[in-house]
Amino acid sequence: MTSSASSETPQPKGYTPKKGQPTPKRSEAEKGLRRPLNAPQTRREAYRQYRERRSRESQRAAQRSGARKGEEQTFRPQDLGPVRAYARDFVDSRRSVSEFFLYFSLAIILLLFVPMPELQLGVTYIVWPAMMVSIVAEGIYVSNRIKRDVRRYFPDEETRGVGFYAAMRQLQIRKLRLPKPRVRVGESIIPANR
Repeated sequence: MTSSASSETPQPKGYTPKKGQPTPKRSEAEKGLRRPLNAPQTRREAYRQYRERRSRESQRAAQRSGARKGEEQTFRPQDLGPVRAYARDFVDSRRSVSEFFLYFSLAIILLLFVPMPELQLGVTYIVWPAMMVSIVAEGIYVSNRIKRDVRRYFPDEETRGVGFYAAMRQLQIRKLRLPKPRVRVGESIIPANR
């Protein structure tokens, strides 16, 4: 054996060597975390950040009000284009079970508070699953129908995600949909490029 191997004493299991400095107190360790990452250093910088935040808020407010009015220049990027407009019009021109999903959900929750075990079991094991199956089936139908129509009417346009877009719009309450519906229920829709 060499002298270095003999000078090393065996350490007990689980031994951790000292790190050379004391563990900081919690208050000292958290001092650096309390300051915001982009805190302004000067009054001028703080005012500039305030102006930027105000302009972003006013842009968002203008975008929301424009989307409610149907102004296309204020639409979100995912709402732009003739393909998405056709999908919106298709969904808005028909009634569906899915648009009443929130009302049905609220009614089911209220029925679960009625102190009748038979009613609660019926709602839990029959009504709720039936509603979910109908909403999923309707979403799949609308998604496939929109994809087929879009391929036929808009062969040169990008169609990625349009089926999911239509299915999600269908889940929204008609009055709360943004962009605002342009067509009435039952009205026939004609694609913009035809």
